[in-house]
Amino acid sequence: MNVDRDFEPYYLVPKEKEKIVKELKAALKNSEELILATDEDREGESIGWHLARLLEPKVPVKRMVFSEITKEAIQAAIRNPRQIDDNLVSAQETRRVVDRLYGYTLSPLLWKKVAPKLSAGRVQSVAVRVLVQREKERMAFRSGTYWDLKAELATGKNAEFGAQLYSVDSKRVATGKDFDESTGKLKPDADVLLLNEQGASDLRERLLKAEWRVSSLEQRQQVRKPYAPFTTSTLQQEANRKLE
Repeated sequence: MNVDRDFEPYYLVPKEKEKIVKELKAALKNSEELILATDEDREGESIGWHLARLLEPKVPVKRMVFSEITKEAIQAAIRNPRQIDDNLVSAQETRRVVDRLYGYTLSPLLWKKVAPKLSAGRVQSVAVRVLVQREKERMAFRSGTYWDLKAELATGKNAEFGAQLYSVDSKRVATGKDFDESTGKLKPDADVLLLNEQGASDLRERLLKAEWRVSSLEQRQQVRKPYAPFTTSTLQQEANRKLE
């Protein structure tokens, strides 16, 4: 793999497979078409792509896919061929590149420290690396303390609604986003009012005795559509978002 040329892979036919490649090329000379029937997953798609590239066919190339070894499934696959899916091929090739960059460099460490012939999990080792990075971020995190105020209010017609303190004397009240995660203190550019427990308590007492009024009212229409059903990818993304 050439890391200086956009991680371009370098492919080589193993010596023990050269005879099979010659036999396939010879059989292809008397054929009217080349049908690739490798597995339906991305590895199978990549194998089919490699075969087409290696055999250099002068006849039409078709890709048949099936998920069961039955007469009906095979016949349906032959009747409904498709082209090679370049997206699946790229996905598999990307995984192989990541394997070479991380997993293959980690496995030799296991051979020395744990036991010979162990695998680091290849791409899974990248997931471990991400977890380690996130754990380091968690360990470096420093908490900060701030107070705010919320109120449960009602209109003259007893319609209830919630309200949150946003500013005091035209100065915005600090929230969690104003703190630096690595120090637990306010960010240098945060021009906000930081309430402590006593300050929030005093402000609460003042507000309980004050006259409340609505200074402005804004109305707008919003359209909310139901979320699409989960796919494997969106389910993983949502789980990561809620558990991070």
